[in-house]
Amino acid sequence: MKRYLIFALVGPFLGGFLLLLTTTYQSGYWAQTSLSEVGKLFVVFFKTLQYSYLFGFLPSLMIGAVDDILIHIRRIGPVLRMLLVGLFAFILASLTYSSRGPDSGVVQFILYGMVGFVPAVVSSWLVHRFVEETQPAAAST
Repeated sequence: MKRYLIFALVGPFLGGFLLLLTTTYQSGYWAQTSLSEVGKLFVVFFKTLQYSYLFGFLPSLMIGAVDDILIHIRRIGPVLRMLLVGLFAFILASLTYSSRGPDSGVVQFILYGMVGFVPAVVSSWLVHRFVEETQPAAAST
C-alpha cells in the first residue's frame, strides 16, 4: 500500500513539473529568460498542480502496479526494476504526449518520454529505499 502512496504523491508532482518544462521549452519560452520569468514558471506550476494530480494520479498508480509486479520476480534486482519501470513509463508518456502540437521528431519524443521516466524511476527508488519489500516465496517442488 505504501508503494502506491509514494507513486501517487511523487509521480504527478514531478511529472507535472517536467511536463510544464517540456511544453515551455517546445514553445520557445526559454529563448529570453530572466529571473522573473523563472518565477512566473513556478507560479504557473503551483497554480496548475491540482490538474497535475487530477490527470497524473491514475497513470502513476499504473506505473506503481508495474513496479509491484516486477518486485515479485526474483531475478530482477532493484536497479534493473527501476530501469524497467522507467522504460515502461518513458514509452507510455512519449506515445501519449509526443504527437501533440505541430512539432514532431526525436527531440520531442525524448523530452516527453522523460516526463514519464524521471518520476517513475524516482518513485521506484523511493519505494526501494523506504518501503520494506517482502521477498517472493520459494516455489515448492
